[in-house]
Amino acid sequence: MVRNKLSLLLSLLSLILMSASCGGEKEGSRESAAEGETRAVVETPFSADSAYAYVARQVAFGPRVPGSEAHKQCAAFLSEELRRHGLDVIEQPMTLTAYDGTRLECVNVIGRYRPEAGERVLLFAHWDTRPYADAESDPAKWHTPIDGANDGGSGVGVLLEIARLLQSEGLRDGLGVDIILFDAEDYGVPQFAEYDGDTESTWGMGAQYWAKNPHTPDYRADLGILLDMVGGEGAAFYREYFSQESAGRAVTEVWQTAQELGHGSYFHNAVGGGLVDDHVFVIRHRRIPCLDIVDYDPARPTGFPATWHTLDDTMEHISRETLQAVGSTVWTVLMKK
Repeated sequence: MVRNKLSLLLSLLSLILMSASCGGEKEGSRESAAEGETRAVVETPFSADSAYAYVARQVAFGPRVPGSEAHKQCAAFLSEELRRHGLDVIEQPMTLTAYDGTRLECVNVIGRYRPEAGERVLLFAHWDTRPYADAESDPAKWHTPIDGANDGGSGVGVLLEIARLLQSEGLRDGLGVDIILFDAEDYGVPQFAEYDGDTESTWGMGAQYWAKNPHTPDYRADLGILLDMVGGEGAAFYREYFSQESAGRAVTEVWQTAQELGHGSYFHNAVGGGLVDDHVFVIRHRRIPCLDIVDYDPARPTGFPATWHTLDDTMEHISRETLQAVGSTVWTVLMKK
């Protein structure tokens, strides 16, 4: 996230949007506090248990910081898993330079479903983890890498489960999907560092590299969907500003689909601010309309979950219900294409 992970937070716009239902979940249904209606959760083939297991598998490697052994092992696992689900896999190695001059050996992992199809949807997340717990209150913890169960692991877990569904369920003829797991998203300037340069360029480096050097020359997709921190307890997904600007109709479709499936208490039909996340670089350099499903609530102190950039970003705080809400929504949107 190049978000307020030194994110650019725009002031809330005075867009007039339909109010979304919100409320708690009880016995397989959600009640809308705004409308007073009960909306049953619609079953889909997406398995939250499978997605949860994928998150746990990544965390088991340890923090996936570029250059670490855990990073190398996880990269191999991701490629192997995408191949196992029948996708054509491309590994995009790259040497990147961090804000402090550290040379990072990184790799974007790309899985292609029906690579021959001209009509394409791009699904992406980042798989690396933050080398600094710089949101901890104790400075002694700032230089400790985080597990990244939610921040990194959750989006990848959902996409690996979607890869399984692409193989087992399939999509309509003529529609292809690219799943890209971006590296070096989370190595941006830490809050404790003295840095006078452009902080934005220090984030999302894997996405920046791919956007300028796509795996297919002149790569195009009709829509891109970024998943970032999509597994946390009590997650709140607002309509992100740059997403709204780039792909407003698609944002509406995704949020309405979530409501139809009974997940309206997670997807809030209001603009939550602008976050410079991986999708911004894809929009900027590839001109692909993209939207970001990201846990960001403007009412929170930082906007981000309490576990963000802390040592509490662990499996203990991963919710199967949140994974289900996001995964089933994205899968249903693909099925509607």
